[in-house]
This record gives sequence, C-alpha cells and structure tokens, in this order.
Amino acid sequence: MRLKVFNDRGELTGPVELPPVRKAEAEWRAQLTPAQFEIARGKGTERPFCGLLLDHKREGAYVCVCCRLPLFLSGAKFQSGTGWPSFFQPVGTENVVTREDRTHRMARVEILCARCEAHLGHVFNDGPPPTGLRFCVNSESLAFVDAQEFASLAEAPPD
Repeated sequence: MRLKVFNDRGELTGPVELPPVRKAEAEWRAQLTPAQFEIARGKGTERPFCGLLLDHKREGAYVCVCCRLPLFLSGAKFQSGTGWPSFFQPVGTENVVTREDRTHRMARVEILCARCEAHLGHVFNDGPPPTGLRFCVNSESLAFVDAQEFASLAEAPPD
C-alpha cells in the first residue's frame, strides 16, 4: 500500500510503499490499553468532552495509536464543539480509508487507519473550509508526536 510518512528530516513525504499491519487480537490487547483496544480495535466511541487530545494545542502530528502511521497534522485541527478532536483533512487521502457505517440505525461514514484498519471515528460534511469536512476522531485512537520529533517517525511503523 502507498502511504504518506515522515522522512528522516521530519518532512512529510510519499506516498511510499509500506506493508499493512495485521495482528492477532491477543497481540493488539497486549500492545494497547483497554480503552484504546475497545475503541481502535472494537469500533467503540469514547464519551464526548473526555478525550485527552480534545483541547490539545501543541504543534505536531496525530498518529495511529496502533501502527504509528501519520494521520492528521495539528494545523488541520479545529474546535468543532462536538466533544471529539476534529480535523478538516488528513495528512494524505491515502492514509485514511472510509467505509459505510449503518450501525445504531444511522447512516455514517467510518474512518479507519489505512495501514492497520484501526477505527478512528467518522467523517461528516459539516466542517470548515477549505474541505468542508469534519474528521471526528476518538482521542484513544491517536497518539501525538511533537513537531520536533517528526524524524522519529521516519522508520517504518512497527509491524
């Protein structure tokens, strides 16, 4: 699969070819906290206004908690008032995949990490310019990497 990543100078580059990350449920459980597992692997949703990254304002990248693939940059984050971290675009369209979600008697569009298929949240058409999109993401599905540490993401995320 072709995905955007950070190079050894901390610059977003690509797309480059990376293998998908597939693990057994027991491996994911050993790697993640119970809350991270429930949301990222079990397609759960954290309570609104409770996520640790909701009011997070530092400059950097939000990466997949499971495979460390860069997903969103802090410059695309905005206050949506919904109770979840919201972004108007991913680092690259190839890094986030969408699927129809008809659970809970609703028609929504689920967003997942393209590399490991971790559940991130949902995307809606009520975001700000320039995209008009709101990627509504669970804090538990993300890890934050400070802008000064982007080069640490240059190595391929763990398999």
